[in-house]
Amino acid sequence: MNALGGIAAFLCKKDRGQDVSEYCLITALIALVALGIFLHVSGGLQGMWNSINASLAAGNTAAAGAGPTGGALSGN
Repeated sequence: MNALGGIAAFLCKKDRGQDVSEYCLITALIALVALGIFLHVSGGLQGMWNSINASLAAGNTAAAGAGPTGGALSGN
């Protein structure tokens, strides 16, 4: 019984739980910063995506009326 009491006293003196909670708080902070960066960058990416999409749509419309059907260019 004395050995069991010594082990319990040793485990109670350790601050292992404090380290885990600190790591959780640091991880949460990193996640919030990453989310903020992602939200800030996503607005610029959305604008770039819309611009590229409009350019491709305009190019597709222009190319559809310019060449013969079948996609082959005639050499004659």
